[in-house]
Amino acid sequence: MWRWLTEYTYTWRFLIRVLLKTAVLFAIFNVLFALLNPLNFLGKFTLYNTVVPGRERLPYGENASQSYNLSLNNLNAMFASHVISQEKAEDEYRVILMGDSSTWGFLLKPEDTLAGKINAGDYRTKDGKRVRAYNLGYPIMSLTKDLLLLDEAMRYEPDMVIWLITLESFPRDKQLFPPLVQQNPEPVRELIRRYKLQLDPDDDRFVEVDFWGRTIIGQRRPLAELILFQVYGLAWAATGIDQHYPETYQLRQSDFEEDLSWHMLTEPQPLEGGYLVFDVLQAGIERMGSTRFLLVNEPMFISEGRNSDLRYNFFYPRWVYDAYRAQLTALAESQNWPFLDLWDQIDPAEFTDSPVHLTPAGSQQLSEWIGAAIVN
Repeated sequence: MWRWLTEYTYTWRFLIRVLLKTAVLFAIFNVLFALLNPLNFLGKFTLYNTVVPGRERLPYGENASQSYNLSLNNLNAMFASHVISQEKAEDEYRVILMGDSSTWGFLLKPEDTLAGKINAGDYRTKDGKRVRAYNLGYPIMSLTKDLLLLDEAMRYEPDMVIWLITLESFPRDKQLFPPLVQQNPEPVRELIRRYKLQLDPDDDRFVEVDFWGRTIIGQRRPLAELILFQVYGLAWAATGIDQHYPETYQLRQSDFEEDLSWHMLTEPQPLEGGYLVFDVLQAGIERMGSTRFLLVNEPMFISEGRNSDLRYNFFYPRWVYDAYRAQLTALAESQNWPFLDLWDQIDPAEFTDSPVHLTPAGSQQLSEWIGAAIVN
């Protein structure tokens, strides 16, 4: 009996010591993790482009089980998973495509996106280099989101940047709306400082993480997402699926109420006082430096339905879009920017669920315009 009690006591003391040591070690690891804050660095470690193929577009998804994809806010992980992180071939003329969800390719398979269509066109430059387009578009409209991604993309030695823009990315009040911007406050603040942007670096929409939030416990969700994203890479490699393709979807709106409002503007008025972020556009062009670039005012759906004399589409009343085009055209001419205005060049039937999302046929038409501009 005494022997049994001794062994029982010893076992419990041993277990308590193990648990205490484990708790102490876990606490130490949490403190070290918070001090080192290595989450962004960890994003560089990936199975993509080695064990599994690189993705053709940046990760974005709301239903991971159907799309084998999810939205990340870790810039290193996003770019490490993309094919652009592969070594640049000697005969490659590297073109990066910046823009919103239309460039990313909502409802389009990777081969039907603008980048996919350009690559299928087998374009060659005058000196014989092979044009290779990389899709770095990303959903949610904001030029500041584009600038954040462009700043990172320039590290990959592009020979040319195609920046597709539309008015909905220009309102100043939308610039800090995308989660990708809110979750990367320091890189965005650096861009604000570097280019003296008229944006508030202390905006309360920036997500600030305190010391405890930087611990392993505090970062458990983004850590889990990094791991899950690698796992989903296996399904991506097997299927090529990186977004959910519904069997049916609601077609873009064609009929409208008698409504001239746009964002906070309720009636036609001059777009003055820095309401549109042309300073962010200029910052992006400055970031490109000597790299060749082309600004593209992207095509949009133009309705012929009810009250289409007042509105081009669900996004834009005619008065505001016409004013934007006039300002953009004047600025491009005064700065001698390469500029392609394709706003009305795609047939209305080739738009899907929004005024800017294209069908594969519409994407093909757009690629022919832009492909010709690349090689000419």
